[in-house]
Amino acid sequence: MKSRKFQNLERWNLLSIPILFVIGSFFHFFYELSGNAAVIGMIAAVNESVWEHQKMALLPVIGWWTIFYLVKGGSYQIDKRKWFAGAACALCTSILTIPLIFYFYSSAFGAHWLIVDVLILLLAVAAGQLLGMHVFKHSNGMPLAMSILIILLIIAAFAVFTFDPPQIPWFRDSLTGRYGIR
Repeated sequence: MKSRKFQNLERWNLLSIPILFVIGSFFHFFYELSGNAAVIGMIAAVNESVWEHQKMALLPVIGWWTIFYLVKGGSYQIDKRKWFAGAACALCTSILTIPLIFYFYSSAFGAHWLIVDVLILLLAVAAGQLLGMHVFKHSNGMPLAMSILIILLIIAAFAVFTFDPPQIPWFRDSLTGRYGIR
């Protein structure tokens, strides 16, 4: 029988999926709504490349795991080593699932469908949240500094590649052919 603590955490985790999907969808338009502010471009999609679409999961996922820990960590007696190992796993899973699904379906079917493109974020966030919770529940965690370092390195990679992306298809805007903020 599952403990009440884990049942409540699992409910919160499941509830976070549609919320993160909505917030992540906002991050598709946040850069443009900001008047193309470069600082916003480091965390929100600046073009239609697959790389930039991964930013739609970046801050929403990090934010959920961090805010939930700060608000509920004490009352749920959450082990921060395990929690932030789960957070790092959720983030990695979410951002890696986006290109995996996109390139699979677009290569397999030779097409791009808007509904599938939209659902990719939902599937990526769901996969990340579920796997992150699994890691939290069933692992011994990892040193907190390591989890935070992983998260910070991912944020740094997105920030750097916003301004100086590699010239490969993953980073190319499918509409303009441009890369990053240029």
